[in-house]
Amino acid sequence: MNFQTTQPNERPIAVFDSGVGGISVLKHIHALLPNEQLLYVADSKYAPYGNKTAQEIQSRCFEIADFLIAKNAKALVVACNTATAAAIDEMRLRYNLPIIGMEPALKPAAAATKNGIIGVLATTGTLKSAQFAALLESYGRNVEVVTQACVGLVECIERGELNTSNTKNLIKQYCAPLLAEGADTIVLGCTHYPFVRDVIAEIVGKEVILIDTGAAVANQLKNRLELENMQSVQLRDALPKKPKVQFWTNSSANNAKQVISQLWGESADVLVF
Repeated sequence: MNFQTTQPNERPIAVFDSGVGGISVLKHIHALLPNEQLLYVADSKYAPYGNKTAQEIQSRCFEIADFLIAKNAKALVVACNTATAAAIDEMRLRYNLPIIGMEPALKPAAAATKNGIIGVLATTGTLKSAQFAALLESYGRNVEVVTQACVGLVECIERGELNTSNTKNLIKQYCAPLLAEGADTIVLGCTHYPFVRDVIAEIVGKEVILIDTGAAVANQLKNRLELENMQSVQLRDALPKKPKVQFWTNSSANNAKQVISQLWGESADVLVF
């Protein structure tokens, strides 16, 4: 299934993540760019990326990018903070197409906080990255930033366990230090975490602002496509059916398709990667 077309602008946009978390970004892209064909790879067999070396992450990103470019992708979205930090510079050197990445939303958080205390929930890999250190240097000078690595939370979401007692207990454990420090704004620094946003909000209270970057990434992609004159030119009403969204996963879980459909919000077409 290579999505071949004689019209370059009608080629698909490709999105990938270490697992299913990037579907949170995919949903923003689909909402903002409803005419675009979309491809998504969940590299769930290797999730999470946070405990892997930069070289291992780069190897995964290259393999997935090669696969998606072979499917005629016109742009790549690295919907993973850890993969962006470890591999996006190398990917941009290697591939000649627009590549959009993620970064924890410290800039909007710094603008949103009222008391100057920001909490960041993220994977170990993101918090240890040079990219995160650079963001702290740029946007953390006039605020206090409290970070928390959320070991095990990605795995819960990969299993579709969004509202179980185990997931809630992990979130309570990881939010407690941020609340104890007085954080009034919390950054969801992993694309998996928006899927448990309601649980986080219930635990931290309505006074605490939660920020993720999915919408900002979708806007960045839209702007880049417009700049490069690569956006789909077909009118949705003129299409015989709605644009296709194709998923791939290498998860060994029996319920992988069910989890992807659950997070996507409707029945998903899922193939083996």
